Amino acid sequence: MRRFDPREHARNVLGEPLQACSERPLTGFFRDGCCNTSPEDMGVHTVCAVMTAEFLEFSKARGNDLSTPVPQFQFPGLKPGDRWCLCAPRWREALDAGKAPRVVLAATHEASLEFASLDDFKKHAVDLS
Repeated sequence: MRRFDPREHARNVLGEPLQACSERPLTGFFRDGCCNTSPEDMGVHTVCAVMTAEFLEFSKARGNDLSTPVPQFQFPGLKPGDRWCLCAPRWREALDAGKAPRVVLAATHEASLEFASLDDFKKHAVDLS
């Protein structure tokens, strides 16, 4: 019997199947390219964010340097334009500070809605026409 995998049924903030965020760099709590989550994901890495220089500086100032490579963890360091599964609480913190990066709604997990409203995400969306 096959075990239930919640990642197979993950939904985005629009209620649709969760799309991939990034494979280069490879992102996600499970390092599967998607902003999937589970109870083990204490940081709630569910927001598919498009990095900006402003946000990377903001995050570094808050103690999470995402731009410096860490080879021992196969982390290349992020640069503006990279997509990354960002912790939803950090995205909310950046939103409150006026520094929130843009988001890819189709790749942002519905669990993110516990930290910000769909309207907040839509205001920062890169994938709305």
